[in-house]
Parts: sequence; structure tokens; C-alpha cells
Amino acid sequence: MMKNLPENRYPKTYYADKQKFETSKSDWWCSGFYPGTLIYLDEATKKSVFEKEIDRVFQDLQKEQFNKTTHDLGFMMFCSFGNANRLNPTPEYATILMNSAKSLASRFDGKVGCIKSWDAKDDSYLVIIDNMMNLELLFWASEYSGDKSYYDIAIKHANTTLKNHFRPDHSSYHVINYNSKTGEVKQKKTAQGYADESAWARGQAWGLYGYTVMYRATKDKKYLDQAVAIAEFILNNPNLPKDKVPYWDFNAPNIPDALRDSSAGAVMASALLELNSYVDKEHSKKYLNAAKTILETLTTNEYIAEEGTNGGFLLKHGVGHIPQKSEIDVPLTYGDYYLVEAMLRYKKLGK
Repeated sequence: MMKNLPENRYPKTYYADKQKFETSKSDWWCSGFYPGTLIYLDEATKKSVFEKEIDRVFQDLQKEQFNKTTHDLGFMMFCSFGNANRLNPTPEYATILMNSAKSLASRFDGKVGCIKSWDAKDDSYLVIIDNMMNLELLFWASEYSGDKSYYDIAIKHANTTLKNHFRPDHSSYHVINYNSKTGEVKQKKTAQGYADESAWARGQAWGLYGYTVMYRATKDKKYLDQAVAIAEFILNNPNLPKDKVPYWDFNAPNIPDALRDSSAGAVMASALLELNSYVDKEHSKKYLNAAKTILETLTTNEYIAEEGTNGGFLLKHGVGHIPQKSEIDVPLTYGDYYLVEAMLRYKKLGK
């Protein structure tokens, strides 16, 4: 993959039928996953095999610290520079992360109580469940700088999302459209799922991971309760296959012939491996076993690509955006990132 990656481009996916390696610029929401994966691999092997490549990518990616047009700065900058700073703290990394947090915080609106996900021309204020994944950057910024405003924004966003994004069964909507002038909910819908009232699998995974992080950062039990409720929705769902890798949507119309989403499985496994350490013995065993089953499945030949195939990506069978007919049954850069993260977490638990 490194050899085939054009300068200042980032891996997105690979279409085997066309032998097409698709890449993005640094402002794409997935740009942080490639360097983040390399950092994890260096951490796992205790060798600096990818150090030069990481530095090369960082020279281009760092400009996104000033990008105020996206809510994805956690994905872009914390998965990359955040991981680098965790292993080797430097003032340069800290400055980039603080500027990234400032840019992310600029998208917060107190009246709505959320960070805006997608810009809209009218009075719509669109917030997606994925945005829970970007709050970890704000917690880091608050702890590093001593500025509580970042912490407060993360809390407010999580609380507003907790109030409006979830159904009685603890499944999540993908998109909430707020009125930007009043803060009231205008619409609850999907973008990437099967239907407005369906449970898009990766969306459930983002929520599970996000509220697990919320509990880690705050130790507020309501976030733990929410993470557990989401985990129970996922793991007790009659449409979850025995091997625990979910269909792309829990309500997809053609189950059991619906496509699986390996990326959703990877995110779920990683989240469950953290959540298992916060719960009682019964739940801990359940979550650890589920994560283990997911990882065992994702590391079979069905999901792991042979070396030299799949465009250099690790995981096969990811599902990006079926309604938009985009990235269907292909490798996805974030699938690889969360798979490697989950495997590292599992390895550390073994110790």
C-alpha cells in the first residue's frame, strides 16, 4: 500500500473488480486512520518500521488542525497525532491537537447543545451519531490545557445525543436534524442506514464506543449505563449472526443474505474490549467473549485478505454507504484501524 500511495493522498478503499485503489486528500474524514494504523503496528511490533512513512504523512495532514468545516477532527487528528502523542509526547503534537480541538469546538452551538456534523443551507442543524467519536479529542484538550470549556462541550454534546438520538430499545438513529434557531428536534432519520427507523450497524458501533469513552473520561454512571444498553441491544439482537460480525443494518431487508460490515464488527470489538473492564463479572465475560468471537471471525480467510491482495488493506467485506451506492463490500481504511486497535487491546488484556 505504501508503494502505491500517491504523495499527499490517503487510502480509502480498493475495488478488486476494477483493480482500483481509491484515495483521498487530507480533508477527507478518514485521513487519520492510515497513519493511526501504522502507529499501532509500530507499537505492537516495538519496531519503528513505519516511522518515516508516518512523518511523511504528518507533514501533509497537520494542516487540518485549522479545518473548521468538519466535525471529524477526532477521527482525523486524534487517531493520528493523538496516538503519536500518547506514545511520544512532544510540544509540536500537543500544539496540533490543541488547534484541532479549538477547530472542533468552533462547531458547537449552545442553543442546540451539539457540535454540528454537516453544514446545511437552511435552519437545519445536522448531528450524526458518529460525532460521539470526536469527543475524546476535547477531553484530551481539557486535561492538557486546564481549559474546562472543552470538557463542558463534550458533556453537553453527549447529553443532548443521549436525549435525542436513542429509541426506547437503545438503538440509535443515524441523523438528528435540529432547528438551529430554537434547538428543537425537526427530524430523526438515516443517511447510511436502510431506513429512518432501522438500526444501521456502524452507527450502533459508534454509539457503543462513544459512550464507553464518555464513561472513561467522566466516570459518570449514566454513560456506562448507556454503553451497556447499546451493547445489550447489539448482542441480544436476533439479527446478529452467531459469529458476531453484523449485517450492515440490523433491519436490512434481505437477512440472512444481507451484506456484513466488517468495519462495524471491528469497532464493536474494540469498544467491547474496553467496556468489559468497567462492568460486573457477568457482563464482563459476555463482552469479552463477544469481542473474542468477532476477532476470531475477522481474522479468518473469509475476512482477512491474503498478502498482496485487497489493495494492501487488511479487512475485506466492509460496507460504507449502500443508499449512496458507495463503498459496498470492499475494504475500508477505518475497518483496518479499529481491527488493529482491537487486536492490540485484546493482546494487552492477555498480559
